[in-house]
Amino acid sequence: MAGQPLKVLIVEDVEDDALLIVRELRRGGYDPLPTRVETAPAMQAALGDCSSFDLVISDYTLPHFSGSAALELFNSCGCDLPFIMVSGTIGEETAVRLLKAGAHDFILKSNFARLVPAVERELREVAVRRARRLAEARLRESEERYALAAQGANDGLWDWDLRSGCVYYSPRWKSMLGYAGDEIGDGIEEWFSRVHEEDRPAVQARLQAHLSGSTAHFESEHRMRNHRNELLWMLTRGLAVRDEARQPYRIAGSQTDITERKLAEERLRFQALHDALTGLPNRTLFMERLHCALAGAGGCRFAVMLVDLDRYKIITDSFGHNVGDALVLAIARALKLRIGPRDTVARLGGDEFALLVEGLSSADAAIAFARDFQASLAGPLAIDGHEIFTSASIGIVMGPGDYATPEEMLRDADTANQRAKAQGKGRCQVFDTTMHTFAVNLLGLETDLRRALERGELELYYQPLVNLASGEIESFEALMRWRHPERGLVPPTEFIPVAEDTGLIVPIGRWALQEACRQISAWQAQFPQRRPKVSVNVSAVQFAQPDLAEAVLQSLATARLEARYLKLEITESVLMDGSDAVRAMLERLQGEQIEFLMDDFGTGYSSLSYLHRFPLDILKIDASFVRRMDVEARHDEIVQAIVALARSLNMTVVAEGLETVTTLARLRELNVAFGQGFLFSRPLDAESAGRLLASGRRWNGARGSHESSAG
Repeated sequence: MAGQPLKVLIVEDVEDDALLIVRELRRGGYDPLPTRVETAPAMQAALGDCSSFDLVISDYTLPHFSGSAALELFNSCGCDLPFIMVSGTIGEETAVRLLKAGAHDFILKSNFARLVPAVERELREVAVRRARRLAEARLRESEERYALAAQGANDGLWDWDLRSGCVYYSPRWKSMLGYAGDEIGDGIEEWFSRVHEEDRPAVQARLQAHLSGSTAHFESEHRMRNHRNELLWMLTRGLAVRDEARQPYRIAGSQTDITERKLAEERLRFQALHDALTGLPNRTLFMERLHCALAGAGGCRFAVMLVDLDRYKIITDSFGHNVGDALVLAIARALKLRIGPRDTVARLGGDEFALLVEGLSSADAAIAFARDFQASLAGPLAIDGHEIFTSASIGIVMGPGDYATPEEMLRDADTANQRAKAQGKGRCQVFDTTMHTFAVNLLGLETDLRRALERGELELYYQPLVNLASGEIESFEALMRWRHPERGLVPPTEFIPVAEDTGLIVPIGRWALQEACRQISAWQAQFPQRRPKVSVNVSAVQFAQPDLAEAVLQSLATARLEARYLKLEITESVLMDGSDAVRAMLERLQGEQIEFLMDDFGTGYSSLSYLHRFPLDILKIDASFVRRMDVEARHDEIVQAIVALARSLNMTVVAEGLETVTTLARLRELNVAFGQGFLFSRPLDAESAGRLLASGRRWNGARGSHESSAG
């Protein structure tokens, strides 16, 4: 087996003597790689690269060169290698002189057995010397680096001598707190007295834990007061130095100003838990506070309210998102004014807000709170130069009750909110358990409605509009019905709000428009002498679609129906947006000879000024006024006022909800042009409406009698 490689420079004139050295080294377990020289130039050339050798062995007596000269030459080269002198006869005095001159050992040729132990010893010692020099160099480098770091670092440095109690604070440590070098002493109280009183116990506990050996190092983030009594966040780190008994006698470390980092973290935490637009708590923070309210209620009642703005999407579509954002901010401010310091108002997203109001002991108290807020929205809001009318639907759930999680409470508040919306604008509703069942059924209804159109379950019913002067059918209003395979005929009051909330009203509305145009075109071909018109309801959701005009014109073209035979019924909510886009849509379609009816006039909350601003053709008086004309004078007066208003604006009037001959006679006295109601006919399916049209029925006379003139 090969031994340890050993590169050895042998200064020897006798080759056999050199071989003896090599053989002895091999016996000692080395694998020598010898280089033999016998002159000074050769030796000097060989030592030109000290790393080429591990060891130098020189004979003392050389014919052209002496051992003393070889040692001198070796010293001049500065090689850190063992130099061992070998001699056949050397006196003690000479040996001492050589050792003083730098030789590491001398071996008599008669005692070669000492060679290997001497080599081993000297190789170890040279390794130790080299390691020591490397450590010393690194220490010097470290000390220089520390000195440079202390001078150039942004951190403050501190060094606490635990035995004397003195603490060194670097100039930077002091300046971080706004002090000059002579304004801070060397006591530990200079540090601890400036730590915030709430943080001081934790800092001292962490420091003691490290000094006792419980933690590997000391680290603490805490607040400190500067010379202006301002609070700064500091990160302090330290490491103790211990004696042989593992007892600390010194601890030193650094101090870093992390105020900016802490402020950034605080901003991130705020952003993570608050709404960017309003600064209100977001859903995450609201749910955390609701969880705490449930956990710590202790029998104390509180209310959770879900507030949803009515018509928010229409407002943003009409006026833009800047106005929508300004409206959200106004609502946020109004809600904050109504809550106490322990309450929470949050923005969950869009136009949806949630409130956690403590101290409301009953549902009546919660309803009063909600109605007070709703009352504040009764008038127009001035937003970016616009008068914005809005209202809020509010769902209320009382806690803690049997609720185990905040998610359950918010779910039920949302269910109550949806019920409030279904009852009309600006309503509030307190949750009860029957609503959950209703919500589940409503979800099923939505699922079925999505399939109803493709399955052909939707159909149109037609209710005639009668010319009150001639008694003839002038047109039909197309009314949508849903023939559910299991539930039978579903009234529109149940599924139309679902369709509007889900956006399904857009494809359903287009189908209704196409089908109505097709049916009227077919009746005109069948009864050319009648040529009835048709009015189709268009919701605010549909009116917000930018391609509505194209859809209307395409339906007419497909059915080959002239545009003058189509009327579109809209509610006041469409006009409430007051946007140029709405006006442009109206004018474009009117330019095609399509007429517009304002449905349910008198029940809304818009300013009458909208009638001057928008080009409308027909006012349809709401049935709630017409039905009670002959029993309440007040309603008769309202109808008179609407008729007068329409006449002043050159608008035609339609009275819906006409059910008695007395009402019919009164409407004729007022010269109302058209009537619609059960007195004439209930809504009919297409086949029955066709038969009514074929009969040529007319409603004449004060008693509403009718006659037939088929043909």
